[in-house]
Amino acid sequence: MTTTRQLKCAIYTRKSTEEGLDQTYNSLDAQRDACESYIASQKSEGWVALRERYDDGGYSGGNMERPALQRLIDDVKQGSVDIIIVYKIDRLSRSLADFAKLVDLFDEHKVTFVSVTQAFNTTTSMGRLTLNILLSFAQFERELSGERVRDKFAASRQRGIWMGGVPPYGYDVVERRLVQNPAEAAIVKEIYTRFIALPSMAHLLRELRNRGVTSKTWTTTKGIHRQGKLIDKTYLYRILKRPVYAGVASHKGNHYPGQHEPIIDKVLWDQVQELIQAGCPRVKGRAAIRTTKTPSILQGLIFSPEGRAFTPAWTNKGPKVYRYYVNTDAIKIGPDVCEVQRIPAREIEPVIVDQVKNALRSPEVLAHTVREVRSLRPNITESRAIEALQSIEQVWENLFPAEQAQIIRTLIEKITLRRTGVSIAWREDGMSRLLRTTLQQLPNEKAA
Repeated sequence: MTTTRQLKCAIYTRKSTEEGLDQTYNSLDAQRDACESYIASQKSEGWVALRERYDDGGYSGGNMERPALQRLIDDVKQGSVDIIIVYKIDRLSRSLADFAKLVDLFDEHKVTFVSVTQAFNTTTSMGRLTLNILLSFAQFERELSGERVRDKFAASRQRGIWMGGVPPYGYDVVERRLVQNPAEAAIVKEIYTRFIALPSMAHLLRELRNRGVTSKTWTTTKGIHRQGKLIDKTYLYRILKRPVYAGVASHKGNHYPGQHEPIIDKVLWDQVQELIQAGCPRVKGRAAIRTTKTPSILQGLIFSPEGRAFTPAWTNKGPKVYRYYVNTDAIKIGPDVCEVQRIPAREIEPVIVDQVKNALRSPEVLAHTVREVRSLRPNITESRAIEALQSIEQVWENLFPAEQAQIIRTLIEKITLRRTGVSIAWREDGMSRLLRTTLQQLPNEKAA
């Protein structure tokens, strides 16, 4: 008597969205029942369904980043599967390239792939041809559907309709329309008017953070609460750059009249943009920040013992950018003439920044601050002046490199770099100059 070899069948199911998955009998269950019935019809061939469920609910077929699919691939590699059963080919993948990789993997481990509604066997040349044709149409359908979605999105944005995502600060979303949030809208108005009056990003950011202003707190359509975080320079720039506050809807660089009420008028928005463009270091968009070389905050300050200047230099290794300060003579003449040829920015800059922070909190500086405030701004209390000077250290990480460099140049005249370490030559009037600049930004108050 001949015994039929048992073939272990793994059933894989997938649904692109989570809609309906909470039902007692959902799409994944229906797919599995159809596959189990097909396996039962092949019982005489030794087909047996594995108990392990490979269900991906709410995952797109456009990529392979799916937990159940990854478990299935691992089981195939371990030899735990002989046949993979799906309801339709596109349940396993909608990408022709991804599916080709899967088929190669199945062939390598002698695993057969079967679709119960598109009967074919991947071990035959005809089965492969049928598979490629079906997959090509599945991918075409997916790309066509994506184009329809993008066209609909663009048309809706042209009509000024809000199409989802994180609402802009100052607005809430009500029935796909932006509605002003009174408390946030007041802060947006204040940000624009204060920036016009005193276009100092660091000063404005420091005030907002001291008041505890956070980024947008909102709730998604699925009921997930997103708590805002303390505002940072990137978020502040985003507020100052977004045309939505002037009543404009934007899409891929194009602007259209919005259906929402503007928070500020177009004249004020244009004035802010002119200030931003005039202050080059002060604003580029997030993409520009990623692609532009980071300013070197010690440029023009580092010298060798012989007086040779160090200049900033960059090296690209793949997507990463490594910054250095290089001895100019090493570039012009050769490395043999230099005691130190170059030093990584990540090594020298933190050392100098720590020295600046130590100087700002030293007792001598505090005493000097008291004397200066008495002569310069008698209407400012001494404690307020000291707090303002020491706040520079607290917000240092939120300052832009150009602002950090300005503070360093105000305090430091020269940095001498040797193999044994660095020495700093401080400016005699540096602390006075920094204090005067800081005091100018403080409002008048009665002396304590």
